[in-house]
Amino acid sequence: MRFPTHVAGLPLRLDREARRLWKDLAMSIAALLCVVIALIPLGSILVEATARGLQAIGPSFFSLDTAFGGIGNAIQGTLILVALSSLISLPVGILTGIYLSEFGKNPLGASIRFFVDVMTQVPSIVVGIFAYSVILELGQAGIVSTRLVFSAISGTLALSVIMIPFVARTAEEAMRLVSTSTREAGLALGIPRYRVILRIVLPSSASALVTGALLGVARVAGETAPLLMTAFGSGFGFSGLDHPVESLPHTIYTFALSPYTAQNQTAWGASLVLVVMMLLISVFSRLLLRSRYRVGGAAP
Repeated sequence: MRFPTHVAGLPLRLDREARRLWKDLAMSIAALLCVVIALIPLGSILVEATARGLQAIGPSFFSLDTAFGGIGNAIQGTLILVALSSLISLPVGILTGIYLSEFGKNPLGASIRFFVDVMTQVPSIVVGIFAYSVILELGQAGIVSTRLVFSAISGTLALSVIMIPFVARTAEEAMRLVSTSTREAGLALGIPRYRVILRIVLPSSASALVTGALLGVARVAGETAPLLMTAFGSGFGFSGLDHPVESLPHTIYTFALSPYTAQNQTAWGASLVLVVMMLLISVFSRLLLRSRYRVGGAAP
């Protein structure tokens, strides 16, 4: 007795479907394991910093300067350096990303893209040497004051050089995620190209742009090597842009190498504060973007 073709082939199709399901399950489990493996180092750092850092935090931890065992001036200096670097780097980096994404399909754009890629791979200590050398040469030439060699301005220059290519590359990739049809729809309505970029492309890639900007901020906020040769560090509070300034990474570095247990403990506390600061910036920006899109979606 012969069976219809679709009935006779049913066990084979079921066997193939079972193999597909098992492969899908195996790949899902493998992906989950990779995520767990990637989170283990991050989790261990957070647990270690929290367990050891909480022991150092007390009423005077945030108010005293590093000269007296606190980190008040280090937090102040970090915020100043990051704010000044972001004020310079974010506009320049985003504008560079706009050019590379929207107008950079030419030899000039390819050259700029190659230069940006190279700059993102330059070691931070080399950037610190570059900033130190530039300020020193300008000071010896009488163009600027030699006091700027070790100052907040010198540290801002070094961090900006690190941050600009990073923001430019992430901004370019973020705007490339916006489909070509979206741009063409705006142009088809007779909207000028610059308004398409400002009103359509940038808002559509806002979330990715914010993510890239935050990654750039986190990158420079934790840099130590360039600050050793530029901002230099200070045991007291901020006294001007032309003076040395303390920062959390510099405090962590110097106190971690100290032979004194109290300063080692302060380094752990400063590490916890730095991690929490970056976490709060990320959470706040995400909540701000979410509320903005919720309001925009409710608008007629």
